[in-house]
Amino acid sequence: MQKWYNIFPQNAGLNIYIWIIFCMLPFYFIFRSSSWVEISAGVVMIVMFFAAYRLTYLTKGWVNYVWVGIAIAISIAMTIYFGFVYFAIFLSFMIASVQNKAGFFTLYGILVGSTIITVNIAFFTQDQLFFTQFPFVLISIIGVILLPLNSYNRMKREKLEGQLEYAQKRISDLMVMEERQRIARDLHDTLGQKLSLIGLKSDLASKLVTANPESAKSELGDINQTARTALKEVRELVSDMRGTKLDEEMTHIRELLHAAQIHVEITGNPVLENVPLLVENVVSMCVKEAVTNVVKHSNATRCKVNVEQLTKELNIVIEDNGKGFSAERSIEGNGLRGMRERLEFVNGTLDVESGLGTTITISVPTILRQVSKGEAL
Repeated sequence: MQKWYNIFPQNAGLNIYIWIIFCMLPFYFIFRSSSWVEISAGVVMIVMFFAAYRLTYLTKGWVNYVWVGIAIAISIAMTIYFGFVYFAIFLSFMIASVQNKAGFFTLYGILVGSTIITVNIAFFTQDQLFFTQFPFVLISIIGVILLPLNSYNRMKREKLEGQLEYAQKRISDLMVMEERQRIARDLHDTLGQKLSLIGLKSDLASKLVTANPESAKSELGDINQTARTALKEVRELVSDMRGTKLDEEMTHIRELLHAAQIHVEITGNPVLENVPLLVENVVSMCVKEAVTNVVKHSNATRCKVNVEQLTKELNIVIEDNGKGFSAERSIEGNGLRGMRERLEFVNGTLDVESGLGTTITISVPTILRQVSKGEAL
């Protein structure tokens, strides 16, 4: 937990011990003075500077600009009267916390201009010690010019990265919700009709059991067959939900195409790296559906599957030399709509080209890996 008296900025980019030295240095410059009035005034200014410095990290809006202005005024006074120019280094990080673009560049111009002017004045008002530390003064001026820009850009990048991480987490949560809805819809479509049919036939069989036993037996046989079909479909649905890896699915695809006497050629590496499990599951299901279409509808003799994993994208192309089809007329019958819906969960796309054969291209971004240290789910 951060305390109000913490004067060291988080991730300031300098070692903590260097900051401690900068905190102690102004007392050395002040206590060189012979007048207790000057020493007291210097100590008060130091305390006020660090108070203002810390408050700039705790306030927002116009109050923040007031504290920055007070800190700049104290830095100017310390440079002119005591030859201590190094408060400008603190100010370089201080104004970087101002994320308003216009406010930052206004304060940046004031800081750079006031530092250069006061350093020039100090060369005429200070003693020989100020001249002996000229190399450090020059480094301080360069730091005042460069450090605010670097810190401002770093803080802005960290803020954007935080927003991106939050957005990706929200996307991941929405993907989970969408997948749950899809599972519920699939279960309803799979079991709803079958269970309704079983209920109707059970009622009918109970009425026919005395009036027409043969018809009742027939209905019971239908009930048995319907129940077995429902059980088979549920098993298939659960099998699809188990998180099949793409390389495992490729093995099944090879066996399926061989059984259908279709020559298969698989190129690329189906063992994916740094791809979220949810993305790989969706891609595997879509590839399975595409190859099933080839077996059922294409009359093809050859099928080629190419897997290409790029830095931020996964591309899978399924080509066959079959009779082709019109994607617009057959989008329902060939399951392309279901494939598109699945790919939408992971911001993927599906392209279909049909002529002398059919080419299906599946493209999915893999950047969801950055959601957390682990998998997307």
